[in-house]
Amino acid sequence: MELGAHVSAAGGVDKAVGRAVDIGAEAIQLFASSPRGWKFRPIPDGKAESYKEKAASEGIGSTFLHGSYLVNIGGKPDLVEKSIDSLINHMNAAAQLGARGVIFHSGSHKGAGFDAVFDQATNALVQVLDGTDDEVQLIIENCAGMGAQIGASFTELGRMIKAVDSPRLTICLDTEHAFAAGYNIADPEGIEKAMTEFDAEIGLDRLVVVHANDAKVEFGSGVDRHENIGEGYIGIDGFETIMGHVAFADVPFLLEVPGEDRKGPDKPNLDRLKDIRARLAKSV
Repeated sequence: MELGAHVSAAGGVDKAVGRAVDIGAEAIQLFASSPRGWKFRPIPDGKAESYKEKAASEGIGSTFLHGSYLVNIGGKPDLVEKSIDSLINHMNAAAQLGARGVIFHSGSHKGAGFDAVFDQATNALVQVLDGTDDEVQLIIENCAGMGAQIGASFTELGRMIKAVDSPRLTICLDTEHAFAAGYNIADPEGIEKAMTEFDAEIGLDRLVVVHANDAKVEFGSGVDRHENIGEGYIGIDGFETIMGHVAFADVPFLLEVPGEDRKGPDKPNLDRLKDIRARLAKSV
């Protein structure tokens, strides 16, 4: 599996490659534009070409973009329209960079219930896919279940996948979110049960990337709070359980942890994942 991290693209997307190399990342996640605003700034062609050249020369494997935090396919019509436009812009940027896809949070139904927003949510996903490059994946991230979020359960994710019926609609599994939502993936029996359910509801072929985050909160809390690898409730043993499961053998792992100095993913956290990978390889 490739082990990487979310890295800053400040100063231009091509700057992200050097930052990834500095911490030993083998795969990259980045923002193509500010994640906290609707305005999208297109990536200059020169910067996109520079990114691809640098990534190739440094041996970077997969690239993923993360969508805007404002996206909500379960919101009111005007918000859904903005979300569609935002996702299309990010998907186009992903094609420009040669990225595998765009990871995004599906948002909240604001108390209306999943069934009430199901049709509008799936129609939005269809519009994004229909309006973008056939090579780029639209990647739904599971959520922790806080409030009225859409997609905390594998059942809800699977229902959207089946309704849209496109091989380009795939899943990012966030370890902290899954743990908080009641999937005990830190436990050998728990992960077997969770991934059996994932396969039945979604299909393991749809799992294309993992957000590797420890949990600052206890199992089943429903709260989204990331912690450094080995410093939370999942722990080193938990990550050995996760990384050792056959479902994740060829899936890139991307850090979104606070970091030792609270400045984001760093080399110490990545080294912990690499140590686990090395131990697992020796045990085979």
